[in-house]
Amino acid sequence: MANPHSKKRRKIIVFSVIGLLVAGLTLAAIFKKREPVITIQTEKVAHRNITEIVVANGKIQPVLQVKISPEVSGEIIELPVKEGQLVNKGDLLVKIKPDTYIANVKSAEAQYMAAASGRDLAEASMKKAELEFKRHDELFRGRLESESTFLEFKTGLEVAQAQYQSSVHQVDVAKASLDRIKEELAKTTIVSPLDGTVSKLNSRLGERVVGTAMMTGTEIMIVSDLNEMEARVDIGEIDVVLIKPGQKARLEVDAFRDRKFKGTVTEIANSSKDSGLGSGGGGGQSQEATKFEVRIRVDEQENFRPGMSVTSEIETRYRTNVLSVPIQSVTTRLPKEPSAKDAKTNTVTLAENTSGSVMAADAAPASGTSTNKADKKRGEPPKPVEVVFLEEIDHARMVPVKRGIADDSYVEIVEGLKEGQEVVSGGYKAISRELEDSKKIRKGKPEGDKEKEKK
Repeated sequence: MANPHSKKRRKIIVFSVIGLLVAGLTLAAIFKKREPVITIQTEKVAHRNITEIVVANGKIQPVLQVKISPEVSGEIIELPVKEGQLVNKGDLLVKIKPDTYIANVKSAEAQYMAAASGRDLAEASMKKAELEFKRHDELFRGRLESESTFLEFKTGLEVAQAQYQSSVHQVDVAKASLDRIKEELAKTTIVSPLDGTVSKLNSRLGERVVGTAMMTGTEIMIVSDLNEMEARVDIGEIDVVLIKPGQKARLEVDAFRDRKFKGTVTEIANSSKDSGLGSGGGGGQSQEATKFEVRIRVDEQENFRPGMSVTSEIETRYRTNVLSVPIQSVTTRLPKEPSAKDAKTNTVTLAENTSGSVMAADAAPASGTSTNKADKKRGEPPKPVEVVFLEEIDHARMVPVKRGIADDSYVEIVEGLKEGQEVVSGGYKAISRELEDSKKIRKGKPEGDKEKEKK
């Protein structure tokens, strides 16, 4: 027979469980209603003109500059110029002690004169041998002289002719040596190759310099034409393919921060700069970014000095009257495999990464969806999808988009949006992390912006 106390205890347990379930559902409903509302700012999708720019840093340098290095070695005995001094083409820049080269010229002249005298002597001997050969040839033809005697004088003529040719070559060698040494003497005097300014002076009076005949040589100074200046900037391999001669640029020189100068791209390097290898994290090695030098002629002239720092903005592409949104409105979310319910309703699903930021996916094929599925088949992690968030009454709707070119403020939207739609444009925290599809929103100043204003 069943114990009445057991039955009563069972009923109490059942009713307690039911009560807990009801309480849990009630609390869940209450908390759902209390879902936090994200404060956002919006801006309309509109048609705008967009100019894409490539930003690069570099230095201001003269278009024309010449490094002055001696071709001969020696001591500087004259240095009549100073750094910053204006010079004209042909003005004396530096004179190297010529004593050794003067002595070499005198020695070479003596050798040349000796060679010339030897040539004259050989020529006289050859003419004498020709006369003797002619006389003995007539005697031999008249059978008045033996053949052996005739051959002896013939051989003597041939030897005299060979000696004369040798003496001529010796004169040529001596003359070439004399000319070379005279040229070396002339190179002890260096004059300016252009009208310009001594932009850099490295050597001093009395210093010994090394010539460039056998090695790099000493760079004594640099003479530059400061009337025409250019910006030499380094651009990465991804952006350099967008750069073309003739493109316009805006230049900001650190020394003239209140002004922007206009420029034109004139030259793009065909080969990259030497980048070398740098050590990466974990003791490994990572190759530095590959850079190409681009030269931009400055259209306006100012009191620029070589080596001044410059930031350039090169206009690479231009679009007129295209759909665009604020550049900060476009963000990324990682897609995940949609549920059966999402597949039927064609809604966007969201995923959360380990750092707590929200990730998103669209069940319908969109930008990057097909590649993400292919990646998953290969066991690779999914790739982020570019999205924007639209304002729909009191909640956000996430929409995948395909972007085009961008400027400092706006980005072209090729697919995914229509003119007049309201996109979330702020704040940064909401767009980058907090927003999810169907998340409740309201317009206003984001908390971060309010704090910045107070400060």
